[in-house]
Amino acid sequence: MTGSRTLTIGWLYPTKMNIYGDRGNVLALERRAQWRGIDARTVGIGVGDSVPEDVDLFFFGGGQDGEQVTVARDLQGPSGAAIRRAVEGGAALLAICGGYQLIGHEYRPHAAEPLPGIGLLDLDTEAGPERFIGNVVIDSPFGALVGFENHSGLTRLGPGVQPLGKIRVGRGNNGKDGTEGALQGKVAGCYLHGSLLPKNPVFADWLIAQALERRHGPVDLPPLPDDLERAAHASASERAMATR
Repeated sequence: MTGSRTLTIGWLYPTKMNIYGDRGNVLALERRAQWRGIDARTVGIGVGDSVPEDVDLFFFGGGQDGEQVTVARDLQGPSGAAIRRAVEGGAALLAICGGYQLIGHEYRPHAAEPLPGIGLLDLDTEAGPERFIGNVVIDSPFGALVGFENHSGLTRLGPGVQPLGKIRVGRGNNGKDGTEGALQGKVAGCYLHGSLLPKNPVFADWLIAQALERRHGPVDLPPLPDDLERAAHASASERAMATR
């Protein structure tokens, strides 16, 4: 029975880190939970805001360099500490692009001071000379994931984290090692925009199940009629493969 279950989604910096359709990820998480009778709600958490203690699942989107500076500064205060405590206490987290960079150890932009991250993923990123733009397909523990990348960051993973997947189409973390994204416990990050989760429902459901486990224990989510989601996934995959 799912009706008695609740899910609180914390959307980090929604007015500053929200580009390339990232809002669709929050909507997908909320709706897929609600369609199963779960009482899901989304709370926006901006610069200077307190992080609610009941957040089960954080989403952290991408943003421009100027916004990243402001957000990185905020994360070095109480907000970053609260997010770390929540994750250590069982909350899940998905970060995309700029958010992905800032949950690592450090992001080094062009001709500017390094931006410290909060170290939830064992990785470092530096701005590179080339911008990676285009469709992406990766092989992951959740099957093939499809998305769209638009970044110049070169992300290198440390020994404490595994890739979210291996590149089939696209450039991925750094254009060299064939990896895309990172996965460490219940924390995932990647460069896949577009939005990622509406076209990859298996991954969305994994995040929801991981988040629910914090307060409700292990959860088996009943299946949804995902005909539209599967069609969107197939269409995106076909377009990406055609550009190889």
